[in-house]
Amino acid sequence: MNKSSQVRGIIFDMDNTLLRSRINFQKMKKQVADFLTENDLLPVDFPIQEHTTSTMIAYVKAKGMREETYTEVMKMVVHYELIGMEGAGLESHVSELLTMLKSRYVLVIVTNNSYKAAVHALEETGIHPYFDLIIGREQMEAMKPSPSGYLAAKQHFPQILEREWISVGDSWIDGRASIDAGIPFISYGTNDHLLKEKGITPIANIDSLLKLLDYV
Repeated sequence: MNKSSQVRGIIFDMDNTLLRSRINFQKMKKQVADFLTENDLLPVDFPIQEHTTSTMIAYVKAKGMREETYTEVMKMVVHYELIGMEGAGLESHVSELLTMLKSRYVLVIVTNNSYKAAVHALEETGIHPYFDLIIGREQMEAMKPSPSGYLAAKQHFPQILEREWISVGDSWIDGRASIDAGIPFISYGTNDHLLKEKGITPIANIDSLLKLLDYV
């Protein structure tokens, strides 16, 4: 993709892309993994290090997790989200970038966080008004790396053609979800080796959000 490509819609991940999240993802993942293992829902040799909390939960759901167990797991996740969102700041140049983008593009957030936690964090940091749509996990059929959140964004704005979207995120799950939804992915500060390992080829890897302007 180059400057001559027409972009009309941009999808952003939230944690560690726009917001400098304080969520302790490793501690959250360990507590969820321990709970699932203790309840015989994960095998003791499950490769936890190769998964995120969301992919681990998706694995167990596919095996037939009961609804009450899922509810209990998500309570743990929400606990860490709410603590981690308190006092969350912005990544460098976020306000400057969004100010330049707002009047020119449809701006969307797709996050595995709950919708309520996402809106609260965006309001606290002052960037909520920049976004035309916020998709939390409740608005998805499944969390990233499922493409469902990105597909929901495309369906919400049918006037934007598939080739007119791009997305930005800091994690391989963002890349997988975006690419599987047919949306070119730009990685922000992502480990190139991990992306390659996961079979994800971004159109660019940027180390400053302002460099996104080179691709829109």
